[in-house]
Amino acid sequence: MRFQAFSSLSRQARDRGLGARWRAALLAGCTALVLAGCNGGDSSSPMSKASKSLSPQTLALIDQKGMTKSSPIVVRIFKEESELEVWKETTSGDYALLKTYPICRWSGELGPKVKEGDRQAPEGFYAITPGQMNPNSSYYLAFDLGFPNAYDRAWGRSGSNLMVHGDCSSRGCYAMTDEQVQEIFALGRESFYGGQRSFQVQAYPFRMTTDNLVRHRNNPNLAFWKMLKEGSDVFEITKAPPKVDYCGKRYVFNATPVDPNQKLQASLPCPDYTMPEGLEEEVAARQKDVSTKIASAGALQPVAPVKTGKDGGMHKVFLAKLENPELSAPGSLPPVVKPPGSDYGVSTTEPAPAESIALATADTVTEAAAVPLPAPRPDDAPGGPRIAAAAAPSTGGFFDNLFSGLTPAPTASAPPAVAAAPPASAPTPPQAGGAPSAAADAQARPPERAALPQLAALDAGSNGGFLDSLKNLFGGSAPPAEAAPAAEPIANVPVPPVRPPVPRQAAAPAPQAATRANPPTPATVAPSVVSSGTATTPGAVQTLPGAAGILAPGSFSAVQ
Repeated sequence: MRFQAFSSLSRQARDRGLGARWRAALLAGCTALVLAGCNGGDSSSPMSKASKSLSPQTLALIDQKGMTKSSPIVVRIFKEESELEVWKETTSGDYALLKTYPICRWSGELGPKVKEGDRQAPEGFYAITPGQMNPNSSYYLAFDLGFPNAYDRAWGRSGSNLMVHGDCSSRGCYAMTDEQVQEIFALGRESFYGGQRSFQVQAYPFRMTTDNLVRHRNNPNLAFWKMLKEGSDVFEITKAPPKVDYCGKRYVFNATPVDPNQKLQASLPCPDYTMPEGLEEEVAARQKDVSTKIASAGALQPVAPVKTGKDGGMHKVFLAKLENPELSAPGSLPPVVKPPGSDYGVSTTEPAPAESIALATADTVTEAAAVPLPAPRPDDAPGGPRIAAAAAPSTGGFFDNLFSGLTPAPTASAPPAVAAAPPASAPTPPQAGGAPSAAADAQARPPERAALPQLAALDAGSNGGFLDSLKNLFGGSAPPAEAAPAAEPIANVPVPPVRPPVPRQAAAPAPQAATRANPPTPATVAPSVVSSGTATTPGAVQTLPGAAGILAPGSFSAVQ
């Protein structure tokens, strides 16, 4: 009886082993059939794009790193760095980096995709099955990320056809060159042939380091990114893709419910669950380190822009090729490519315009950057050239900074209305980036107020120019006739005698001085507002520590 029972158990175990091998073979066969059947008219060609073999160089690299051609893979994407990594399982069972591919183009901003049409490339954890591989893509080859996943649906997010594909063109996707996606597609295909049921894509806003999270500490997506970092940490600690589940409208990794009858469901509260011994403590320690460093980040520690305005990014190797088409790049580019920050495409057969490269490499692109500046007023125009209006910057006041975009007037002389003292005692302009002293500010205030009619007079006859609008906004009236000559070119005009001090004091009442002394000058506020929380100078950081209060509506939590 014992022998028969043992034989029965052995036979059952052998049958189960054979069944598992048959199921794996059947899965590989079905995968091959699906991929071959999608090749359309090219299916008869052994070298069709969906079935091209890996290059000898890639096969040699796989062998060198202790991997096999059909071993499982993991794909990791980093938006800010514009890089895609393929990791592969080694013969030891751990995953190691096989290759890093520069991303040719991604669209949107840092942050998750929220709704259809927002141009956002997804962030999160996605599983790619053979059915999501698309050999007939309009963009050469592609695989669908599977957005929205259960986490995305729990938050009501919408979108479709979010892919990794070729053609270097993106509307919510991660676009590679055709040659790059050819190899990535083949690596995924071979992993399916080897029995991998799905491979994981980990899409991040940037490399999930503590320093990067501290740099982006003012971003409204910080809590979401810290959650993604948990999954990244699990991958780095275990050297294997994390088991991804959802509960309480959040991601959970390598979690096992305490009660086996309870399930982890994205829209329901999380039941009690455990993680492998030691892993939970290590992940918690890394999270604590991030929180501690964010809390202790000083005002002088750099803060990244909350929104770049560039509509995505492009790896620097492709930007260099746009600038100089003679340079080599990992793959060929289409005839026209739209660089980040530009509203138009550029030819890839000739050097791209300098302004396109400048916009693509800028940290921040504001709406004002796309608005052309008015042409300079000619010298013979009524009231003289427009640059005469910029002679007032010697006062360091509000209107100086407001019109700082205009060409500055020569500093060797000052208009009669601005002179506050004989030439020997005239105040000197403040240094760039500095603030005028209290005495200089007090002396500069009366001429600044007297200069208002001059600024309006310079714009007279401009058919509704910017200065006319500004005059109407502040309730100004037509300038006095005697103020117009003050805008004439004054290089050879002698400075008039000093005016009595009493009228000058009356021109600048005390409340005006108190109001100007308390808030920061526009020169220090403007850069912080444009960058939506980025402090680029010590002065700007001191006036707006953390800059958390100026996040405008329409940031990543509410996509435009």
